[in-house]
Order: sequence, then structure tokens, then C-alpha cells
Amino acid sequence: MKILYLNGPYKKLPYSRPSRSPAVTKSGTIYYPIWLAYAAGLAQHQTDYQINLIDAVARKWDLPELLNHLRNHPADLVFCDSSTPSIDQDLATASAIKQNLPQTKIVMVGTHATATAKLLLQTNPHIDAVAQGEYDRTAIELAQALDNNQNWQNVTGITFRQNHQIIQTPPRDLIDNLDDFPFISKVYRDFLDPQDYFFSAAQFPMVMIITSRGCPHRCGWCLYPQVMHRGKYRLRSAQNVAAEFEFIAREMPQIREVGIEDDLFTGNKKRLREICQLLIRQNNKLNFWCDTRVDLDYQTMALMKQAGCRLLIAGFESADQEILNNINKGTDPQSAFHFVADARRAGLLVHGCFVLGNPGETHQSMRRTLDFAKKLNPDTAQFFPMIVYPGTAMYQWAQQNQYLKTEDYRQWLTEDGLHNSIVDLPNLPSHEVLRFCDLARREFYLRKGYIFKKLTQSLTNFHEAKRNVKAFSRFAKYLVRAS
Repeated sequence: MKILYLNGPYKKLPYSRPSRSPAVTKSGTIYYPIWLAYAAGLAQHQTDYQINLIDAVARKWDLPELLNHLRNHPADLVFCDSSTPSIDQDLATASAIKQNLPQTKIVMVGTHATATAKLLLQTNPHIDAVAQGEYDRTAIELAQALDNNQNWQNVTGITFRQNHQIIQTPPRDLIDNLDDFPFISKVYRDFLDPQDYFFSAAQFPMVMIITSRGCPHRCGWCLYPQVMHRGKYRLRSAQNVAAEFEFIAREMPQIREVGIEDDLFTGNKKRLREICQLLIRQNNKLNFWCDTRVDLDYQTMALMKQAGCRLLIAGFESADQEILNNINKGTDPQSAFHFVADARRAGLLVHGCFVLGNPGETHQSMRRTLDFAKKLNPDTAQFFPMIVYPGTAMYQWAQQNQYLKTEDYRQWLTEDGLHNSIVDLPNLPSHEVLRFCDLARREFYLRKGYIFKKLTQSLTNFHEAKRNVKAFSRFAKYLVRAS
């Protein structure tokens, strides 16, 4: 039995399906195929099947190149990743594989397939099934059922076609013990090339890992906690996380930084401190970054710095408290200033995330958020239009209020694959939100004080200089023209 986990092509562009907001980014970021890699690793660990993981995006393959490879290396079962903006391309890839290799079973996975499983099967005859939510064990059981010629109806967590009927099995129980998974870095080592992946705020080369699934908070537009993890927060043990850092340092010596891509790495302070103490004890030399909230305290930041943390990614989102309440953020703007000051005192960089076009947004509130970003003055910042995805509370809100200007998912991105705005708020049309994001980006990055700060940083730290040059070379063109 040959099983392929596939991140399909997207216009030969560096498109990141696993991102919380999938797109071709202006900074050139390209994510590892995180969730495919975890599933492939578990299958490799728990079965004797021949497992393969192909990232056509990273290899810069188009569809003909992918098909040519598959004709020479056919698989019995292919799991195709999906995202909302790329779903037309995802389905085209799945269909082309089926048409060229009719004996191959095609299973769609990922966020968009999970949220729209029945519709995908009803509208595309080439798909055999959708494995919904966390599909790691589902994929193994589907392969075993196929190998033993058993009915898929006994496999939980899927929607599939049988005798022209669409059948949905009960939801699968989530995996509670995340230590059961092999290290994702081992999967990267075996199947991927770290030189193909890039994150503008990180030192290069880097890897991305996950140490938890889900999130204890309930932000209305947050994609993975709602769609894939069903809101349940689960954690790898501190010992397991520290052991993976040792594995990366030993087995992948070229890696300079580890990206902890949890939706919230700092959600459990006790475990966070245990991880840091273990990393310090084992004399960790790898830098790492992580996502956090603005309630992180200085003492924990200082411990994280000692353990190797270089960068905190924080969702500031808006300067307007009413808007923060509207999206269930659970933070306040004043805490953001304390957070940034404490991070600087601890010697940590901050990447600030700001979202424009949220419920209740106005032209005035967008301007306040831009001024807020300048005052906070993080090391780097991103300004995104608020984008809604099927399966989230925010998508339901936009749909019910008839704020979606289209439900053509191709419009979620521009022709170049960049983020688009598809929500028309009262008195704030989507194109004005997108235009303001461009303005905010230029105003933030082209300030004399900011440019001087980055020059000083580059002159005093060789590794930060390399990062700044690499990121700026990809990003600069977007500072002088609109999207």
C-alpha cells in the first residue's frame, strides 16, 4: 500500500495552505505543510505502508509536473490538502490525478474540505472522500480499510461517496496524548528541504513545529481552533517538546530557528516555564519564536529569552476596545503597551499583527489602529484585511448579515495570490479596507525612525542583518505600489 500526503501546486507561487490566513504573502513567507507532515509521520510510525509526502508548492511544480511524477510513482491513496482561497485549484489537482490514475483513491483534507465536505462530494465526482478535522488516525484507518477491502462506513470522521450516496460517519474523537506523534522535524528531514521554506521574521533556515492543538480562547475568526481542533486545547508534555529541540540540533544542524506555530504557545504558563527550564538545562542553542497574547508577564518573557526565544508574535488586532470585544479577543489596547515594553526589557523582538475591517470598523478606527501600531513600534508588523472562512463564527456572521460581497472563493485572493478583502461593512466597502492596509504598511515601514532602527539592528547583529536583507528584498516592491 502506497500512501501520498500531497500539498498540491498553486500557480507555481509560494502559497501557504497551513497558514491561519492562506495566501501568497508580500514578505515571501512559505509554510511547511505542517498538518500533512504530522499525519504522514504518524502513518510512517504506526504502519508498514510506503509513505510519501510531496510539497509541490515548495518544489515549484505545476500540475503537469506533478502528474508526470505520479505516473512514474503512483499511489494507492492520496490525501490532498485544501484551503478556502485555493479550493478550485485543489479540486482541479484532485480531479486530474483521478483522471490520470483512476485506481487511485482521492481523499480531501484540510480546513476548507472539513467545513464543506458534503458540498465538495456533491459537486466533484472525482473525490472519493473527505477526512474531516484532525485526520491523522483517520488516514491510517482509511488505508487499512482499503487494504483489507473493508467498508469505509466503519471509519469515523469522514464523509464519502458510496453507490452514488453521500455518507457521513460520526465525528472522530480527538487525540488527547500529543506525545504519541513522532517529531514533525523527523518528517521534514526525511521528505523535505528546509532551504525551501521561509518566514520573514525568522532567522534562516528554520523549521515549524506544533506543541499544542486548539486554543483556550474563542476569537471569532480564528480558523484552526474552530474548524480543525473543535475548540479543544491539548498539549504536548514539556519533556517531549524539549526532546524535539535536541533532535533538531543533532539531526538538522543547519537549522537556526524553530517556529512554534501553535495558535497559542503560552496558554499554559506552568508548562511554558517547564519547557524553558528544560531547554536551559540542556544548553539549547536554537532560537525560537512563538505566538502569544498581550497578557504574557515579564518574568516569563525573561525565562523564555534565556531558553532561546528570540521573537514573540502577538495579535494586537485593533486600537478600538469595542472592536476587540466584537471579535471576542479578550484583550485591551493598554495591555499592548505594557507587553511591548516588557518584551523589549527582556530582549525579545515583537512581530505585531493588526487586522482591519473587523465588525464595527470605520475609517476613523482604522486610522487609530495605524497610529496605535506606530506607537507600539514592534520590530515588524502586518496589516491584513479581516478575512472570513467557512466553518468559523465570523463567516457565519458575515453571511447572515449579507456582508460577503462574493462567495466565489477565488476572490479571497488577488490575481497574484495576495490577500483580498471580501467583506463589505456598512459605510466601509472592502476595497477601501484593502487600500488602507497598503497605506498602513507604507506608513509603518517607511518612517525615518523605523528605517534607522533597522539599520542599527543590522549593523550590530550579523544574523538579524541577513534576515532583514532577505525579507526586505522580497517585501520592498509592495511598499511602493498598491496590491
